[in-house]
Amino acid sequence: MSERGPLPSPMAKVPQPGTPGPVPANGISVNDGAKSMLVDAAKAAPSGGRDFLRRRRLVVVTIGAAGVEPIIVDVFDAPALSGAITAARPDVVVHQLTDLPPGLDPARMLEATRRNARMRREGTRNLVAGAFAAGAHRLVAQSIAWMYAPGPEPHGEDDPLDMHATGTRAMTADGVATLERLTVASRPIEGVVLRYGHLYGPGTGADTGERPSLHVDAAASAALLAIEKVRSGIYNIAEPNAYLSTEKARRDLGFDPSFRLTG
Repeated sequence: MSERGPLPSPMAKVPQPGTPGPVPANGISVNDGAKSMLVDAAKAAPSGGRDFLRRRRLVVVTIGAAGVEPIIVDVFDAPALSGAITAARPDVVVHQLTDLPPGLDPARMLEATRRNARMRREGTRNLVAGAFAAGAHRLVAQSIAWMYAPGPEPHGEDDPLDMHATGTRAMTADGVATLERLTVASRPIEGVVLRYGHLYGPGTGADTGERPSLHVDAAASAALLAIEKVRSGIYNIAEPNAYLSTEKARRDLGFDPSFRLTG
């Protein structure tokens, strides 16, 4: 869910330990090496239409080619989502839900910002409830790294979010704060928040990212590290920049912003 470039919509495949894999999009359930994916079919609404259906078909085909059965579920349908997660019996749920238009079409971004904030609030709440019901022990959630309140830089993870923002930034800040609070405070589930920079690279529609930036391959690597070895908490995930510090992610996760898939 980076506002720099939307990811596809599936609960993505997590690669075997030590093996690079695709960027996770939406949640994932990981169950002893068996991988099952939930494709977010949250109402396409005005932003969806043919673009939404085309992207969803592509995602389903891609997932199927990886040997995993996709499950299509509306993240706003709490009972259906909980049932799907429980059936998958995940140890870890990875939440990378977004609701953004292709190409971040400026004409559609106001409504998309409202929908995306709702996704972070209600979608996260439903995912947490589903994770509880399924007995998952960890939730890894994607957040964003450019929501800090104005203040001395570089920003560390303990710096406050911009809760006094106005306009669309206020909507985004509220959604981000809710997502992060639900993720880290839903004990006994171990909550991990990855504050991604603006995504760029294959599949994002951008060859470079605005500050703070993050290549999609490095984002995928961070998600895998969060699944395998992370301590609960919040981590800045971005390339080196003056706006924020990634020292904590480097130290605790072994995050490497230069990571790239090969082949």
